[in-house]
Amino acid sequence: MTSEDLSATHVPASTSLANRYGGQKHAMTRKTKRIIVLVALIVGIAFAAWVATSSAQAPVTFKDIGYSTVDGTQAEVDYQVTKYPGATAKCAIKAMDSKFAVVGWKVVEIGPNQPEQSADGGRTTAQRTVLRTESPAVSGVVDSCWIVDSGK
Repeated sequence: MTSEDLSATHVPASTSLANRYGGQKHAMTRKTKRIIVLVALIVGIAFAAWVATSSAQAPVTFKDIGYSTVDGTQAEVDYQVTKYPGATAKCAIKAMDSKFAVVGWKVVEIGPNQPEQSADGGRTTAQRTVLRTESPAVSGVVDSCWIVDSGK
């Protein structure tokens, strides 16, 4: 065999690689790059707006302070509620027995705070709720609190 015979059957390396792995990848056009950057920018602005508005809707938080049982049919729950001073909140308070069964339940409304009621400008107020119970309670806690829509 001569060198001419080998070169006639020899396929250039670039062609054989293209057949095996596919052709060369084309770079993104300038227009495609701009569109990707624009979409990323819009998504970033939308996310920032969502974070800003969700934190502006001041949530309500609570902290259990203590409880006491007055007798077999009554319990008192002491707690603190922190919220925007002008907002109205509702809290669900429950009393439980030794098996953690709910023996008393009450939803109370906590209206707008007066700034002089607390040291933090009226955001936190101390509350006491008296619950009627169907059997002796061994604990009392705040189950949850939420802001009430002022339009209702």
